[in-house]
Amino acid sequence: MFKMSRRGLAALAAVIAFAVVGFTAPSALAQQKPVIKVSSLTLPVFNPLVWNIMKARGFDTKNGFELYIHAYPSISAFYAGFATGETDALIGGPTIFQKLYQEGVALSIIGTGFTLADLVIFAKDESIKSLADLKGKQLAIDMGGSQFQVVKIYANAKGIDLGKDITVVNANFGVARAQLEAGRVDAALVIEPLASISSKQHPDWHVIFNGAEGWKEIAGEAGWEIVPAMRADAIQRVPNGPKMLLAALQDVASYMQSNTADADKIANETLKLPSGIFTAAVESKRLQMIVKPAWEPATRKSITDMMERAVKDRKSTRLNSSHANISYA
Repeated sequence: MFKMSRRGLAALAAVIAFAVVGFTAPSALAQQKPVIKVSSLTLPVFNPLVWNIMKARGFDTKNGFELYIHAYPSISAFYAGFATGETDALIGGPTIFQKLYQEGVALSIIGTGFTLADLVIFAKDESIKSLADLKGKQLAIDMGGSQFQVVKIYANAKGIDLGKDITVVNANFGVARAQLEAGRVDAALVIEPLASISSKQHPDWHVIFNGAEGWKEIAGEAGWEIVPAMRADAIQRVPNGPKMLLAALQDVASYMQSNTADADKIANETLKLPSGIFTAAVESKRLQMIVKPAWEPATRKSITDMMERAVKDRKSTRLNSSHANISYA
């Protein structure tokens, strides 16, 4: 739980809007390419696939830098490596960066990444058609993830107390899915690629909440699941870093759309995802990678809006003892 003043939000907005004026083009760099170390995950999620594609297709060297991937076995370690300076950059939840920034981690959000469309809640019971229908029922969800906060903000906007009106069972994505399979809960939150795997294995399951649709309902736009950020000391070391990393991420996004079959093969080889799952995620429109510079006014506004809503939500919600240990990480 943390608080942020208007001054704090203004400072954060300034950090998000990192200026690129004066950056030199990658072609003007010295022959020795700078190294940018990024946090990745060993988990079968699409976060590491971004870096795997970037490295496999040479989008890092094309844009003037050498990518070094540091894989972590858990989300907490993934963020901790960035917070302590073990890595220079990562793609993660914007509200998590907000929290890290207030805790003293000097960073800049440099752009956008994946929309909230890959965040979905599945139910088996046909009578459960929306989040409101879960009142008095159980939802398996990772309370330590940024996805929990997105759902919580939406629920509060609809007058639903997540944890009181809906019983929350703390579970990571894989366990949440298993809980729903076993009938121990009434609904489960998962993200891609588990969403596409679940749809394929359980055609009788149906989506009762989609993050992008829900966020658009309360904020007027789809919102962002993960965005790229760099540490301030890394930017000082590599001034062109934000521009080069954004360009490489844009290449990855374009490759995912135009070479989906090849990207599917990389996902299969590096993440051991079943063949066709990446393609299904793209075709379902749940996996949407849209990379725009955060210094553009409209982009900056959309990211800042998520943070402002998160701050407002935390201030308006009084946590009881059962919520006291929630960590938004």
